[in-house]
Amino acid sequence: MKKTAWVMLIGLLFTDAQALDLKSLGDVVNKVSGNASADNSSAVSSLTDKETNDGLKLALNQGVTKAVDVLGATDGFLGNKDVKIPLPDSLKKVEKGMRLVGMGDQADELILKMNRAAEQAVPEAKTLLVNSIKQMSLADVKGILTGPQDAATQYFKKTTSADMATKFLPVVQKATANVKLADTYNQYAEMGSKFGLVKKENANINQYVTQKALDGVYLMVAKEEAAIRQDPMGQASNLLKKVFGAAK
Repeated sequence: MKKTAWVMLIGLLFTDAQALDLKSLGDVVNKVSGNASADNSSAVSSLTDKETNDGLKLALNQGVTKAVDVLGATDGFLGNKDVKIPLPDSLKKVEKGMRLVGMGDQADELILKMNRAAEQAVPEAKTLLVNSIKQMSLADVKGILTGPQDAATQYFKKTTSADMATKFLPVVQKATANVKLADTYNQYAEMGSKFGLVKKENANINQYVTQKALDGVYLMVAKEEAAIRQDPMGQASNLLKKVFGAAK
């Protein structure tokens, strides 16, 4: 039922907003609703390639834009328990002791700088994600539409993670520069990684924050994808309010 509803969203969104009118919207709803009892593959095949392609891409553009905008705002990471970046494991183990000996401010400063760095880096993701959507083939689109619940998110990970990390790292480095505890951590963590005491990906604070920022982006994209799949008609309604807002 959820997959059929997802297909209904595609039907609702397929055409260009400027050309959309209430009659064509109703025609599309009637067309797709007539296939409600069919399985997902049959429902998808009943749509034209243009409907499928344009509709899914429009929905994904909405989702990634919302995810990036939320994370890129002040406290987008710091104020969100799902993506807030904590101290690396090796520092978390000594954090309590740091606070006991009066080094709590340093720990707080690093946590703040790490999360601010992620918030500043995330806007770089928008262009990459949007370009990835533009480059989707029809096969990619149909695979996402009929695939698992996180099919779009997995596609984005495959096509954008390397470039996104490259974009994020300089922003993170600038944001964490001159943080005393970060410099100290890097010195000891690098040595610790050589002896297997610190995970390689955690051996440098900037690499650690960059990876956590990537994880946060894909987590929020996955949430947006899930919201569309679980309540596509609700998502469509929000979009249609924007499209027809000027006419009210």
